[in-house]
Amino acid sequence: MKIINILLLGGILIALWQGIVWLLDLPHYLLPQPMAVFHQLITQKALLWDHALITMLEIGLGLIFGFLFGLCSAFLLSLSSRISALLLPILVISQAIPVFAIAPLLVLWFGYGLASKIVMTILIIYFPVTAACYDGLRNTPKSWLQLAQTMGVSNLRLLFKVRLPAALPALASGLRIAVSIAPIGAVVGEWVGSSKGLGYLMLQANARMQTDMLFAALFILLCIALVIYFLTDYGLRKALPWIDKT
Repeated sequence: MKIINILLLGGILIALWQGIVWLLDLPHYLLPQPMAVFHQLITQKALLWDHALITMLEIGLGLIFGFLFGLCSAFLLSLSSRISALLLPILVISQAIPVFAIAPLLVLWFGYGLASKIVMTILIIYFPVTAACYDGLRNTPKSWLQLAQTMGVSNLRLLFKVRLPAALPALASGLRIAVSIAPIGAVVGEWVGSSKGLGYLMLQANARMQTDMLFAALFILLCIALVIYFLTDYGLRKALPWIDKT
């Protein structure tokens, strides 16, 4: 049903797009016709696929490491109120610095290869995952904690057997946010400095006024983002079926 709704919405948007081009008689370098973009998708599929693979690798590795770092940070914050009082303000202050502003530094430090783009993606998703998991851990029902303490459960077992299961709904929400914004980190990193990837391809097409190629790369990026999101959402619904029933 979701796929049908997405296809229907996509068809409506394409029809509006074509109508705007016809009514305003826009030149191709301002807004290409949908058929011109489709032509690029067909004729340049090998080029688009090669660059898409690089971007997907950056997004995938950034998501894995960003999720693990965020989860570990949430565990660390939940160990004691003193640790959270010390580290949480640092995390909040770090979000006041736009990640886009430090992207040139990341390229300088980690080079033009995959590393700088992966780090950029990690920084983009790190805070949402950390904040969501930490909120879930500290909002564990008090009755659960009191029962575990009565049974003499150790702090480590309390974390993994009681608090973490209670935090899964919040962690799932944080993960959904992370997969939605992860492509931003990879593409921004490619814009700042790279020789491969969809972001690089978009910059090159824009510089040459090949707007149809730019839209084709953007379409591929949109498809990647949608596929990652819906696969993650499907996996979470299967792994945590009780969340949507509460």
